[in-house]
Amino acid sequence: MTDPNEEPKIIVDDDWKEQVQKEKTDAAADEETDQSLPELPPASFSILVSTLSTQALASMGYIPDPSGQPMTNLPMAKHFVDTLAVLEEKTKGNLDDEESSLLTETLHQLRMAFVHASNPTDPPPSQTDSTIELP
Repeated sequence: MTDPNEEPKIIVDDDWKEQVQKEKTDAAADEETDQSLPELPPASFSILVSTLSTQALASMGYIPDPSGQPMTNLPMAKHFVDTLAVLEEKTKGNLDDEESSLLTETLHQLRMAFVHASNPTDPPPSQTDSTIELP
């Protein structure tokens, strides 16, 4: 117990000041890092088609993975091509001529690439042999 005649002691915790300063420094460093990242393009229909088609091509083995090796996953490639086909069906009549043409041509090229990738007698794809043009 404490003596009632004893004056209360005031304890000053200076550690919080150091912690706040550290957090401010870390936040400033994060802002600098965010500013050094490349600016993303605005969201658009062509970016969506390009993203899905790139994923399809990577799944067919036409684009190597980060290790530099092409990885083939035909069921996944088919999923991305089918997703673009659903997008085509659901947006029919709502696209301008350029968007419609982009989607139709991309789907055609991806379907031809899928047939080529599905044929086990064809040699594996290489980046130099590909005639596929992304949007």
